[in-house]
Amino acid sequence: MATSKIAVYSLSDLKNTTDDALPNYLTSLKFKQSHVLTDVRLALSSTAVIIAAITFYADYKLGWDATKQGTFWALIVYFILNGALTYWIWGVEKGRIFNGEGKDGALLSISSSTQKYSPIYYLKVKTSASSTADPTTSEISSPFTRWFDSDGYFVVKPFQQWLASEIAMIGDADPKTVEAAKKVREGYVELRDGDVKVVEKNESQGNGPGKKAPSEKIRERSRKNLKL
Repeated sequence: MATSKIAVYSLSDLKNTTDDALPNYLTSLKFKQSHVLTDVRLALSSTAVIIAAITFYADYKLGWDATKQGTFWALIVYFILNGALTYWIWGVEKGRIFNGEGKDGALLSISSSTQKYSPIYYLKVKTSASSTADPTTSEISSPFTRWFDSDGYFVVKPFQQWLASEIAMIGDADPKTVEAAKKVREGYVELRDGDVKVVEKNESQGNGPGKKAPSEKIRERSRKNLKL
C-alpha cells in the first residue's frame, strides 16, 4: 500500500524515503539495530552547537574585550568538532542506513547510495556470522520505479520483496515475502492494496480473435504496476 507521496523527479526525496523505509522493515522482522554511529554523530554536532551558543551568550553579556580569548579557543574547538563530524559522516558512516544483527546474532550492515541524474538505488551489504568472522560483501541495485508509482507514492510490498529476495539474511527472516516475490516474477499474481492474490496458471482462454487468457491479462497488469 502506498504510504507517502514525494516529488518523483527529486532524487534526494526518493533516496531519503527509501532509506527511512529500510530500517523500519528490518526492525519489524526483529532485527536489532545499533545506534552507535548515529549517537556519535549527534554528540559531535550537539557539542559544536552548544559551544557556539555559549560563546554567543558570553559575548552578548560580557562584551568582546572580556571574551575574546575564550572565543578564540571556542572557535578552534568548534572547527575541530565540525571537522570530526565531517570525517565521521563521510569516512566512517559512508552512507550506512542500517547497522545491527539478526535473531541468531549474525551481523548485518547496509549502506545506500545514488549517482547523479540516475534513478537507481544502490545498496552495499555486509554480513558476517559473528563479530569475529570475516564479513561477506555484496552489492545490489534497482530503479526507484520498482517501489514508487507514477504519482510519487511509496509502495511498501515491492520494496520489501526486492530486499527479501536479494539479501539472503533478510529472506531467511521473511520467507513469505520471498515466496511472494517469486510469484510476482513468474507473473501469476495481482497486487491489490499491497496484498498478493495468487492466480491459477491454467485459466481458460477467452473467445474470439485478439482475446487473451485472464491470467495473461493479470500478468501484464502486475508487471506494469511494479515497473518490472
